[in-house]
Amino acid sequence: MLDQNEIELFRDNVKKFLENEVAPHYDQWEKAEKFPRELWNKLGEAGLLCVDVPEEYGGFGATFRLSAVIVEEASRAGFGALASNISVHSDIVAPYILHLGSEEQKQAWLPKMVTGEAVGAIGMTEPGAGSDLQGMKTRADKDGDGYKINGQKTFITNGQHCDVIVLATKTDPNAGSKGMSLFTVDCSLPGFSRGRNLEKMGHHAADTSELFFEDVAVGADQILGGEGKGFANLMNELPRERLILALGAVAACEGMIERTIEYTQERMAFGQSISKFQNTRYVLADLHAQVAVNKAFCSQCTDQYDRGELSTTNASIAKLTTTELQGVVADKCLQLHGGYGYMQEYAISRDYVDARIQRIYGGTSEIMKEIIARDILGR
Repeated sequence: MLDQNEIELFRDNVKKFLENEVAPHYDQWEKAEKFPRELWNKLGEAGLLCVDVPEEYGGFGATFRLSAVIVEEASRAGFGALASNISVHSDIVAPYILHLGSEEQKQAWLPKMVTGEAVGAIGMTEPGAGSDLQGMKTRADKDGDGYKINGQKTFITNGQHCDVIVLATKTDPNAGSKGMSLFTVDCSLPGFSRGRNLEKMGHHAADTSELFFEDVAVGADQILGGEGKGFANLMNELPRERLILALGAVAACEGMIERTIEYTQERMAFGQSISKFQNTRYVLADLHAQVAVNKAFCSQCTDQYDRGELSTTNASIAKLTTTELQGVVADKCLQLHGGYGYMQEYAISRDYVDARIQRIYGGTSEIMKEIIARDILGR
């Protein structure tokens, strides 16, 4: 296990990569509404993808904490779209394949995901089924020794660049949650197509797509984690997804506060910097305190995850409180920027719109509350 000094050294390398390879181009990527495919290869070459994948599949075999550093620093820098893309690839898709896949599936995809040769996406949400996964209509029907997949997914992060999809389907529409199965789907297969790159309120540089499946033929060996076990497997993997979102939210809050402190110390009003006004000082002190408390809980959850002990409830608490706080921090920090906060030349305006999705994806705040309530009230 890496010690704290090694983790901080890795953090410095992540910061340098972001400064050199991302910061000079990010505004352009936001306008283009996706970043170039070659960035994935650069991330892989720099050792910034799937770092906790075992060495036999090309990774470092590090802990989740090291993987979280990458998303944290992208979030702290205000690159929310990039943080989202990377977290889906490294902290959602790769663990699904690592934890649930056959040896053949692991060998086929994990080394390529580490290098950036293959980009991962996860296909759960449908036009008529968001948080209600049991309402999905995408089907995988048996066809000889394999299956044919038909259906549609939407709001898929990495949808324009993905090479492999962990796809949620119904293999038995009459069996409820026990009729759901996951597949690894190669995006080069006939019948797979990408829809348009969806225009979003924020996270503009993150490609987000509709995906279509028309008689996509896959072998039974592409089932991930067992037929009919998809819903249970999704539930088992969701705590990590929610934890990485929480850690990114905390880092985004820290970045917004840091930039706002700098702005308020430089901005003059009535003959003094606005950081001297009591309101400014109290707002920033209050936000700093709330972030510090949430950061401590997320660190506790990270330790629990590394020990294999992170509960669904604790992951939900972390996701709920940190993403709600991110919205508050974005709003109050923008207010301290005054009229300039509404101008796109200031990063806080992007921070503000990027924060909004955090309370929706990975399970809405309302779903998080329901999970917590069921735990404390006994259903």
